[in-house]
Amino acid sequence: MKFAVLDLETTGNSGAVDDIIQVGIVMLDEALNVTGTYASFVRPRVPIPPFITQLTGIADGDVQDAPELDDVLLDVIPLLDDALLVAHNVGFDAGFLNSALDRCGYVPFTGRRLDTLDLLRILYPSLTSYQLGAVSEAFAIAHDRHHRADSDAMATAIIFRMCVEKLRALPLLTLQRLARFFEEGQEDLAWIVKDALTRKERETSIDEDAFAYFRQFTLKVGDWTEETPPRYDDAEAEELLLRVDFDTFLEQVKSSFEQHVQGYEAREPQNRMFREVYGALEDDKHLLIEAGTGTGKSLGYLIPALYYGIQQGKKIVVSTHTINLQEQLRERDVPLLQRVLPVPFKAAVFKGRGHYLCLRKFEGKVNMHDFASPGEDRITAAQMIVWLGETEHGDQEELNLGNRGGDFWDTVASDADSCLNRQCPWFKRCFYHRAKQEANLADVVITNHSMLFTDIRADHRLLPSYDHLIVDEAHHLEEVAGKHLGMQLSYFGLPHPLQRLCKDARTGMIHQLKLLLLAEGDERAQAWAEAIDAAAPVFGEVREHWDQLFDLFFGLTAAVKDGAEPGQSVVRMKSDKLPEGWSYVRTAEANVYAGLNEIVKALDKLSADVKDRIDDTAIQGLLTDMNGSVKDLARIRDELRTFVRLDDGGTVYWMEASPAYKAKSVHLFAVPADVSGQLKQYFFDVKRSVVMTSATLSVQKSFQYACEQLGLEEAGKSGRLATVQLESPFNYRDQALVVIPRNFPGLKGASGDPEFVGALVRSLAETALETNGRMLVLFTSYRMLRQVYDPLKEALAAAGIQVIGQGVDSGSRSKLTRRFQQQQSSVLLGTSSFWEGVDIPGDALTCLAIVRLPFQPPNHPLLEAKAEMLQQEKQNPFMKLSVPQAVIRFKQGFGRLVRTAQDRGIVLIYDTRVIETYYGKYFLYSLPGPKIEHMHLDQIVPRIREWLEPAVQIGEGAER
Repeated sequence: MKFAVLDLETTGNSGAVDDIIQVGIVMLDEALNVTGTYASFVRPRVPIPPFITQLTGIADGDVQDAPELDDVLLDVIPLLDDALLVAHNVGFDAGFLNSALDRCGYVPFTGRRLDTLDLLRILYPSLTSYQLGAVSEAFAIAHDRHHRADSDAMATAIIFRMCVEKLRALPLLTLQRLARFFEEGQEDLAWIVKDALTRKERETSIDEDAFAYFRQFTLKVGDWTEETPPRYDDAEAEELLLRVDFDTFLEQVKSSFEQHVQGYEAREPQNRMFREVYGALEDDKHLLIEAGTGTGKSLGYLIPALYYGIQQGKKIVVSTHTINLQEQLRERDVPLLQRVLPVPFKAAVFKGRGHYLCLRKFEGKVNMHDFASPGEDRITAAQMIVWLGETEHGDQEELNLGNRGGDFWDTVASDADSCLNRQCPWFKRCFYHRAKQEANLADVVITNHSMLFTDIRADHRLLPSYDHLIVDEAHHLEEVAGKHLGMQLSYFGLPHPLQRLCKDARTGMIHQLKLLLLAEGDERAQAWAEAIDAAAPVFGEVREHWDQLFDLFFGLTAAVKDGAEPGQSVVRMKSDKLPEGWSYVRTAEANVYAGLNEIVKALDKLSADVKDRIDDTAIQGLLTDMNGSVKDLARIRDELRTFVRLDDGGTVYWMEASPAYKAKSVHLFAVPADVSGQLKQYFFDVKRSVVMTSATLSVQKSFQYACEQLGLEEAGKSGRLATVQLESPFNYRDQALVVIPRNFPGLKGASGDPEFVGALVRSLAETALETNGRMLVLFTSYRMLRQVYDPLKEALAAAGIQVIGQGVDSGSRSKLTRRFQQQQSSVLLGTSSFWEGVDIPGDALTCLAIVRLPFQPPNHPLLEAKAEMLQQEKQNPFMKLSVPQAVIRFKQGFGRLVRTAQDRGIVLIYDTRVIETYYGKYFLYSLPGPKIEHMHLDQIVPRIREWLEPAVQIGEGAER
């Protein structure tokens, strides 16, 4: 047995019309040792496109004297004889290979094919990326020449060897499960899994120490009921803390930091944060504390929170806006503190229920091979089988799911409505109940803003009771409150639960239930089957009414063109100004309501009858899952009625849609116009201490805007609120130069007019040539980003500087950021999500360009409603709302540039309103003290050159 690991570089993606320009092959023997390599350029029939040269570094000159395809195939065919073909995305390489063989008159390759992409997904389910370069980097595989066939083939061969070695090392039970998965339809994967299984069966028996085994699954964790409280057998440590005051404790911690963290030095802003947070907790006060980049904010609140919580026996809840920060606290900050603090403690991460795997649902799905898309779902299920032997948390965030993996996850995620609780055979191993138990035992519970409000809506049954709350990324709290205390409904909200219950005349849970009931032989079985048969047609009727309703919704949005992006329609609904045709909407909604009502009542009655008479575990489990979907239908029925009635004066109602996807793009929103009263009611009036922190809470050194939005004005007047703005530990005057081109053209309208876009492209190109890329450009709209992308790419192509565009180039924010960091000469164009949460320290980022001040569209329904409320109070909505929102966003954008004390760079602001308008000062005065200069466009590049020249001493500011 031998393996041929193949990689091809080509002129494009179509084997039928594009040509191979380079071949790389690495030969492995049965023991996975390299026995030979082959590499050759191939002379194509067509010129190599510029984007391929940019990607691979292969130009026409490299291949002009290369052998022709026929000659290369004469070398390749003997290597492939009796070999298993291995490639990274083998469908691409094998497809090109067979097209080439066919074109030259050879028989196609028909042997086994193995894809390292599939193997990586199954065997390394938690890798953040399966792209070849990213995997090589993750495994420290030398791979300097990305997108060169010889280098790619060698990297793939090493990855293949690692995959096979891991496959052969899997527990016997896991291999047996995987072998059963791939028996149908994926013979090549089945072959390599069975080979590993055969080898394993010749080894010794199951290793009971390394894993837990339950119901034929291999798990990393055992019963959560065995979890113990912190300091369970170490009362002395707790006593020790009771005898130490906070200042002494801090000195001990700093001393320990010096021992454990190389180069640690205490920062005064962080020292002050320790004391401010502890003081707020100790004195039962609320605290707004702005802590900029470099303060060490996470440790700044965790250390005093742990001291206070352990000493007083109080649970502290920490909430973040993003899952990323939650994970950072779990993976980086908590383990560090566990090494450094003089007392043991427990911190638990607790997320929304849908983040955790339901083992009962998963077991049922894999045992029944219930796969909606068999190929993709088998890979996802196999991923999760391997992952169960590695995960301690069962958290979806740990998995890198494929294209349809999210749909698969939705069918096996934990949810309250389908939970059997103590009746579930998996209860003691349930990941959600484990997380809940860990939260109950922990000193500190790390959750997220969404979960805070989900807990409120669930009458506080989810989070452990708490009186002390620390809110990180607090500038998002009001926005998240609106979403969770309001309602959002999309077209696809209903089809998914309908499909789970009854997809067609034979598929769905109600048909499964019918078969199980008839097999049970109960005297009522026939009557139950008839009830199911009677309900089934109603599903089709509801689908038709739902489609009609959403066609009507789309029709109402189609005529409106005031969305933030091209083609997007946003329509606000007001009860006193209903659009023409709303009566048809009410009729269609009444039809949907009646149909859903009929289904909900019929299935509720059926479920209650069956549960009373039949104890079969499979039927009980199925009824529980059905109950979850039926509750979804009831919720959608009620939320839709709420929206169509438009009868709450304090709620803003609106619709959004896109012409590209018509009715299926429609989203309905109902959001409270002002949540400050609810935040006050649920948090500031009832919690002993709420600490809110962020890098961006103040506007022009004042916390007034945050207090108004969060409902803290009364606490401020009564003396229960402290506000603190910490100094940054960075020397911004020497680290950041802000440049404003004062003769830059103004912008007419939301999208870029030709004069503005032309000037912007020229200036960005000139700057990028000076900084050799290393530039992040922040836009406020995708429309303008796309207008700039092509001409800027063309202007920088000759210099070899790549342009990466969010929404133009494929990939998530994290993937685009990683690509930007890996490709040193590149310019990254970003919007929306790139204004915050992007961390690019060091030389990868030298220049930040802000194209426009980040004002929200004034005609957005929520902003419009807030503005109306302010006008009724005789206040100026622009200065009270629009400017503060934009300033906070602007500060977030500015914060992308300087991430460490060593970072140095330039911020270009192309919106001259910062120096021409009366409100521009609010933006510049809110920055943390950088050097600010405005000058003519033609002076910018020389000034940048001077600023970045290390030998030049920067003098005190100048206006040019």
